[in-house]
Amino acid sequence: MKGKVVKRTDLLPSTRAAMYALFCEQFDGVPQVVFDTDLAGKNWVLLLDDDTGRLCGFSCMDIYDVEVHGRDMSVVYSGDTVVSADTRSDSALSYYWMGAIDYLRRLYRKDALYWFLIVSGFRTYRFLPVYSQRFYPRYDEATPPEVQAIMDAVAGDRFGARYDPASGIVQLDTPAVLKDEFRGIPEHRLLDPHIAFFAERNPNHEQGDELVCFAVLAEDGLTRLGQRMWRKGRELFPDVVDG
Repeated sequence: MKGKVVKRTDLLPSTRAAMYALFCEQFDGVPQVVFDTDLAGKNWVLLLDDDTGRLCGFSCMDIYDVEVHGRDMSVVYSGDTVVSADTRSDSALSYYWMGAIDYLRRLYRKDALYWFLIVSGFRTYRFLPVYSQRFYPRYDEATPPEVQAIMDAVAGDRFGARYDPASGIVQLDTPAVLKDEFRGIPEHRLLDPHIAFFAERNPNHEQGDELVCFAVLAEDGLTRLGQRMWRKGRELFPDVVDG
């Protein structure tokens, strides 16, 4: 697969249509007008094409600055992220996504970005411990109060009353629900403590409930695998100079 980062405003109508078609291959319950409205709230999109030029994956991102309790920080909010089922075993999304984040960090001249995401699928949640050393919530460490304050502030600002701080869950007005063939957690996957924790914290994930999550996106805050993906991603997006 080959990837590129484009401004959301530069997307061609044909690309938007292909994104929605790919989304609908795996999700039910989201009309195109809702998909388009959600996309309008992002400012960057990572596009993945196969060797024939067919769109086989995308990830939408909104990067912006916020102030939380007097602290200025730069947040990247992950929106819809989909890869076609026949390319799910390919790691291209991981290193292209890492490369895109590092590219945008350098473009915006930031030391670090803080990753804010809402998660309704165990595969997405499992991405966190694989690549990040510092992420929350997690089974083996309580969320520090200062991190919880950031999560509550950002989620409350984006989702208002749809976010419940007590549970950490966002209930969207029009939730995206995985199709039957992708829905549910296989029993053997619950042996993984991270996945078991996700299932406990988000018991209605199959109905589209979203768990608010947070991670630090900086090279020294990644796992060894995450650092390898970060460095590989930088080779793909090398044209912004730090500083």
